[in-house]
Amino acid sequence: MKAANSNNPIKLYTEGWDNYELIDAGGGRKLERWGAIITIRPEVQAYFKAAKAKDEWQQLADWEFIASSNHSGVWRALNKNAPKQWTIQYKRLHFQLQLTKFKHLGLFPEQRSNWDFIQNRLVEGDKFLNLFAYSGAASCVASSAGAETLHVDSVKQLISWAKANMQLSHLTDIKWVHEDALKFAAREVKRNKLYKGIVMDPPAWGIGANNEQWKLEDKLEDLIKNTSLLIGNDGFLILNTYSPKVKLSVIGQMANHYFANRSIELNELWMRTSTRKELYYGNLLRVF
Repeated sequence: MKAANSNNPIKLYTEGWDNYELIDAGGGRKLERWGAIITIRPEVQAYFKAAKAKDEWQQLADWEFIASSNHSGVWRALNKNAPKQWTIQYKRLHFQLQLTKFKHLGLFPEQRSNWDFIQNRLVEGDKFLNLFAYSGAASCVASSAGAETLHVDSVKQLISWAKANMQLSHLTDIKWVHEDALKFAAREVKRNKLYKGIVMDPPAWGIGANNEQWKLEDKLEDLIKNTSLLIGNDGFLILNTYSPKVKLSVIGQMANHYFANRSIELNELWMRTSTRKELYYGNLLRVF
């Protein structure tokens, strides 16, 4: 058993792949390549100076997101022929990307290290639970490994997006659950269900299936407690948080309490740009 130590967090670096590249970052923005399409998006953690000049970014990019508030905005075309929807590949999986008013495109590439972790620990017939499942990348990874996969999200449109990714990846039989993730996990505990693996990447704040508003810092302990009761003795949990109000030390304390007899990794998740800048992507807990 290895306890979490938040005083000396390890920087875990996720690498890009053929269809994704974090090209540069700085000045509150990041420059990314998704297949053949290059975007500019806001990034609060990119508080340093970019390696490339602004004019070079503009020449490279197809789309730039212009924020109109803290949570939404519009996309400005820098290449009039650039598509608003396209697909990229990761290994044998295919993911549909599209421009949204929330700056996201439908995939969080920094999660690649977690996708590989999932794939390496699941075999045919294992049960896997994806909470706050978004557009289903982790669900597709688990399903491709042969696991019986439950995908839980409170937004119907995101479930539809995840179904499209399943079909693009030539997968079947992912079970879709339109529900608040915490409520579903609590009911699974009452049903004495067990899973080989659970992943959750909760937003800093959200709205549940019945328009109930919640903040991660208020729900985190219940999430960790319930998932601790849902993984078997040989199972694993992955928790990624990007909320500035959830400190690494708090996650470590909860992990040590609820997973006292398990191996625990507590890391900071990072990516390096092709220009050698470093970008922080939140705190990462792994229990196994």
